[in-house]
Amino acid sequence: MRAETNENEVFLFGSAGPKPTFAGSKVSNLFNETAKKAQRERKKAKKTTASPVCREKGVSLQTKPHTMTRKDFEIMAPVGSRESLAAAIKAGADSIYFGIENLNMRAHSASTFTIDDLKEMAQTCAAHGIKSYLTVNTIIYGEDLPLMRTIIDAAKEADISAVIASDVAVMMYCRQIGQEVHLSTQLNISNIEALKFYAQFADVVVLARELNMTQVADIHRQIEEQRICGPGGELIRIEMFCHGALCMAVSGKCYLSLDNTGRSANRGACMQICRRGYIVKDRETGTELEIDNKYIMSPKDLKTVRFIDRMMEAGVRVFKIEGRARGPEYVATVVGCYQEAIQSVLDGTFTEEKKDGWDARLARVFNRGFWDGYYQGQTLGEWTTNYGSAATEKKVYVGKAIKYFSKLGVGEFQIEAADMSVGDRLLVTGPTTGALFMDLEEVRYDLKPVETVGKGMRVSFKVPEKIRPNDKLYKLVKSAKEA
Repeated sequence: MRAETNENEVFLFGSAGPKPTFAGSKVSNLFNETAKKAQRERKKAKKTTASPVCREKGVSLQTKPHTMTRKDFEIMAPVGSRESLAAAIKAGADSIYFGIENLNMRAHSASTFTIDDLKEMAQTCAAHGIKSYLTVNTIIYGEDLPLMRTIIDAAKEADISAVIASDVAVMMYCRQIGQEVHLSTQLNISNIEALKFYAQFADVVVLARELNMTQVADIHRQIEEQRICGPGGELIRIEMFCHGALCMAVSGKCYLSLDNTGRSANRGACMQICRRGYIVKDRETGTELEIDNKYIMSPKDLKTVRFIDRMMEAGVRVFKIEGRARGPEYVATVVGCYQEAIQSVLDGTFTEEKKDGWDARLARVFNRGFWDGYYQGQTLGEWTTNYGSAATEKKVYVGKAIKYFSKLGVGEFQIEAADMSVGDRLLVTGPTTGALFMDLEEVRYDLKPVETVGKGMRVSFKVPEKIRPNDKLYKLVKSAKEA
């Protein structure tokens, strides 16, 4: 509790403090009375359980041994398009998160959904048994409040599973109308006291990406010991990022884009200024200093698949994948690898051979190089050495799907751009198809098998599952560094 005064007013801050009060000559008495009240409440709080109180279910989690199963863990996939949504569902995601309009942190780079899409998104997820999370996690200004309320009302009406929030205005309004809330990484929750405060709003909390697993495990232990629960009456679940891009700033609170371009990263309009190459120059002499890497502000991507077991042991229950601005092939690959990794840990088959296999698959899709983040105790960041993706494969547009012959399991395609040959690795993407990978074993033109097909030709070949008209066809080729 603290008091800040000027000539005629006193502002009292604290969990038990009143609203700002104008006290005049009674400042001293008001402060003393409020301080005594707060002291009594603090003593009372020490004798009671954490608030809100956990709902009892016969036997508590602390006294009943529990064997962890796949249902205890959640893989949350990023969705910036309908193709990515389908890819996430097919790859085995347990939940997806997405944004609409302008009040989400990917409004500039992955804003393909509108408020009119909410019901469809929620229904699609519910039909496949997965949860839908809507991000409303930017800084909220006064003029944004009407839009924020409109979005939250629509989310509630559409049966969106939860809203991911960082602004207290969003949390308060969600609580007012009964919409479940999860907390965003933007809050930088790094200790148990902060988590206890925010537990009044949310059942799931993202911890800061700057924590290590020892710190995470300690927070998890205290959640269980103190029975810290969310509004739903269940113990708070810890969510953490497990894969994808990292920001140069603490918990993503960067002002570089705003300073350079007038577009705020904290308003979903990051211009990725940190990803550019830079030189270091002496302002007085003009001398350019030699540095070993010009990408001095561009972190490598986070990858935790090799130590996902440590995260599970530390108490992480929701594994969040970054990448709403990335393609469906990225979503399908990353979700698939982490799904397999978590299951392998549970099965006791989490081997070095499997880890190497996941590493190779993850390297094929968009990445800026990989590191462990801060999770294993590293205190300094690692920086990428190139601009853009360091993926070992790149996709080249070939053409589009025309028809699917279900009895034959064959797809017909119009070749519009690059050629392709038997032996090529292919990718088909679409709003319902998601991301479908295959090797081209045979291709036919005019019903006859051929080795290579090119622009203008209508061809057919076997596909592993149903494709739809206008699905896009790509071939996957080795990147320049790998060729």
